[in-house]
Amino acid sequence: MTSSVRDMTAPGAPVQVVASLPSVAMWRGWARSSALPAASLLVAVLFLVAWQVLPTAFGVPKYIIPRVSDLVLEMMRMWSQENLLMHFISTATMTVAGFILGSLFGAVFGYALGLSPLWEKVLSPYILALQIAPKVAFAPLFILWFGYNAWPKLIVTVLVVFFPIMVNVLQSMRTVDRDLINLARAYSMTRSEIFWKIRFPSSMPNLMAGLRIGATLAVIGVTVGELVGGEVGLGYLITYGEGQANTAMVFDAIFLLTVIGIVMYAVVTRIETRTLHYIPRATH
Repeated sequence: MTSSVRDMTAPGAPVQVVASLPSVAMWRGWARSSALPAASLLVAVLFLVAWQVLPTAFGVPKYIIPRVSDLVLEMMRMWSQENLLMHFISTATMTVAGFILGSLFGAVFGYALGLSPLWEKVLSPYILALQIAPKVAFAPLFILWFGYNAWPKLIVTVLVVFFPIMVNVLQSMRTVDRDLINLARAYSMTRSEIFWKIRFPSSMPNLMAGLRIGATLAVIGVTVGELVGGEVGLGYLITYGEGQANTAMVFDAIFLLTVIGIVMYAVVTRIETRTLHYIPRATH
């Protein structure tokens, strides 16, 4: 869009043409914002095309690397014959439940230990030992205790999510600005007021970082529980597909597990953006 302006102070002066820069800048901004999604989509398309063509071109059997079309056909078969929706809902439900419970317990323990340095010193060796121990190794033990039901995979998921969030919250409680705490005490603020007005807001970035980590680990916890002793869920389909030498089923189950993890991570990131809107973010 352009506009012509005649200089009225100088008779006979040539017409000056001024370009409307906002529209050009708008198009450039739109092009920049669309470039990265377009590039990501192009990479995905090229990857899928290569996956479809290369195994056949190199003579790789379908039971080793199935083509994309084989995965689509197997997904349709699983939907109609293997009750795929039930398995997907079971895994998604247990993932969300384990994530919520693990996040709640992790945050509560992190804040409690942060408010009590004495108990933190007493319990820190045991917390460290449990943190180092591979949580997925407890799955067979939970199956022996609770049987082949939903409890083992739920407990494994809670444990996997619990520790990153607890450690992040505890670390944030250690690094609260002591000058703010002393100033609040000088104004006779109670411990409860200091927690809710200073400690808790200061811990939010670390808490959200822990939640993002926990959102991805929750899928791992549920999958391990279903692989070890589940009778329903996407992890069970992976085990079943392995036993049947159905590689396409295994790939489809892994894809759906990835979708659950991506959705959970996106939801947590969205909540973080709304919660921490006051924190400036880098634009580059």
